[in-house]
Amino acid sequence: MAAGLLWLLISWSDVSAQDLWTRWRSLSLTVWAGALALHGGIYCLRSLRFGVLLSGEGQPGRGRLLAISAAHNLAALMLPAKTGEAALPLYLKRYCAVPISAGLASLVVSRLLDLALLCTILAGSSLWMSQSVDQAPAWMLPLSLALCAAAAFGFAVSARADWLLAIFDRASRILGLRGTRVGARLDDLSRKTAESLRTAGGSGRLWRATALSVPLWLGVFAFLGVLATGFGLEHAHGLPGDTFGAAWSLLAQMLPINVFAGAGTQELGWVVGFGLLGVPEDLALETGLGVYTVYRLNVLLLGVLGHLAMALFGKTPAEHPGA
Repeated sequence: MAAGLLWLLISWSDVSAQDLWTRWRSLSLTVWAGALALHGGIYCLRSLRFGVLLSGEGQPGRGRLLAISAAHNLAALMLPAKTGEAALPLYLKRYCAVPISAGLASLVVSRLLDLALLCTILAGSSLWMSQSVDQAPAWMLPLSLALCAAAAFGFAVSARADWLLAIFDRASRILGLRGTRVGARLDDLSRKTAESLRTAGGSGRLWRATALSVPLWLGVFAFLGVLATGFGLEHAHGLPGDTFGAAWSLLAQMLPINVFAGAGTQELGWVVGFGLLGVPEDLALETGLGVYTVYRLNVLLLGVLGHLAMALFGKTPAEHPGA
């Protein structure tokens, strides 16, 4: 499916293999090293945020959290439809003795914060485009208002993410799992996860996690901007335009529609975002393929290092109570 999506994108454009190779060769080693350093900084902030959201005693050390975060990001990228996200609570239990419920709660709240902040950034850039760009689509202003509402909803749910488990309870009743052994285990996990979500979404933890999320997302856009410039993307209306174009690819990346390594969906979001700014489709596709190829190679490199570090750390000998 990933190969098919990429083939459709390339066939739809006039980009040739020689064009792609020429574009990729234009990236200097210095630019890639700078982007890799930014990528590492993003991972550090992400692991610190997981640490803030984890509750209870025996909180993992920063080194373990960084290794687990890198390994988890590799799994989340490589497995389709976001199924790799499940690796985080499993890694936290195996290598840090963190209960599954606490690991799942930290993942849910962090993803809700990510979605809320991305909607906020995209709403701001859409509002700017509706007011500043000539011949901007008429739906940009309504889109920015809808994204503001989505961001507000995301922040609200981050504070009380335990409400989401009501959906799970309803599904359990519909499927007739109540009264079964599987249903009892799921109900116990749901109860523990709800408690962890209430703790993770507490005002103190949530504010600290949000404070870490802001520089994290600034780092994400800086990373994409450095690579886009390195691949020769002409600045479309300056920093606000670059933010708008890149935000569409990030939104596509966060939705549970990705196939292997996000191939196709991320590039499509990039082409759509920068296409709305008037960037030629061929240039948008060439730079999008270049940016996300480097991104995937970085994730692979950092993920392998994370797995090696977890192997060196080894499993936590003493299980956390309730794990």
